[in-house]
Amino acid sequence: MAKLRKFAIVADIGGTNARFSRVALDTLALDQVAVYPCADFASLADALRHYQQQQQLTDIADVAIAIACPVNGDEVRMTNFHWQFSINAMQQQLKLNTLLVMNDFTAVAMCLPALADDQKIQIGGQPAVSGKPMAVLGAGTGLGVAHLIPVADKYLPLPGEGGHVDWAPQNEQEWFIQRQLAAQYGHVSPERLLSGPGLEAIYQALAAYQQMARPALSAGEIGQHALSDSCALAKAAVQQFYASLGSVAGDLALTLSTFGGVYVAGGIVPKLLPLLGSSDFWCPV
Repeated sequence: MAKLRKFAIVADIGGTNARFSRVALDTLALDQVAVYPCADFASLADALRHYQQQQQLTDIADVAIAIACPVNGDEVRMTNFHWQFSINAMQQQLKLNTLLVMNDFTAVAMCLPALADDQKIQIGGQPAVSGKPMAVLGAGTGLGVAHLIPVADKYLPLPGEGGHVDWAPQNEQEWFIQRQLAAQYGHVSPERLLSGPGLEAIYQALAAYQQMARPALSAGEIGQHALSDSCALAKAAVQQFYASLGSVAGDLALTLSTFGGVYVAGGIVPKLLPLLGSSDFWCPV
C-alpha cells in the first residue's frame, strides 16, 4: 500500500505581502504558492482562511508562519503593519492541530545551511567557512536581521531586532541624511534607510542635499530609474542604499565573527542586483 503523503501550510508574512504555500513534509517541496497584499485582509487569520479555501486545502491543519516582528510569547504584534493576534486563539479559531509562529529572519537564518551553491551569489573574495557563525540581513518593508550559531553538530538561530539599532553616518552626505531623518523620526535606525520606505527617504534627502526640487518617487520607481540609468539622483540613492547596507553587514560580521558568511536576503536587493557590483557595498581590504 502506498504511503499517504503528509502536507502542511507554510507562510512568509511581511509588512506588505503575505505569501502562502503547501509543503510536502517528506521532501519539503513547495507548491500551490499564493501571494496576497496584507492590506486586503483584516487579519492574518482571514488571509490564511482565504488561502485554504482558494487552494482547497481546508483539510490541512498544520501551519508554520514566519512573520516580520518579534515573537516572544502568545501575543504577536507586527512592526510595520496593523495585524496583531494571539497564537493560541488563532489556532483554536481555525481549528488547527499545529500553529508554529516565528520571527521571519529566524526562519531565514535556519534556511542558510540548506542553500545550494546555485542558490547563492558570492560578493567579496573570501569563501564562507563551514561550521562557523553566520549572519543574515534583508531589506523589504523593514530590515530583518538574525544570526546562526553552530552548536555541536547543529545550528542555533539567534533572532534579533538589529534593524532598529543606531545608524552610524560616515561622511558629510550621510550626516545630512541623518539630520533629515532625525528631524522627521527622532531616532534614526538602519531600517530608516534600508527598506522600501528607506530608499524613498534616501532619494528625497539626496535631492535636498543637492538642492534639487524633485517629486517623491516610490521605491520601485527609484529602482527602475537606477537600473535604466535614466536618473542620476535615483542611481545615487541606490548607491547610498548599498553603501549603508554594506556598513551594517560589516557590523554584523564583526559582532559574532561570522566566518560562515554574511547573507543578504529580502525583497529589494535581488531586484537591484545588477548595481551591487559597482557600489560601495563591499570594499576590498
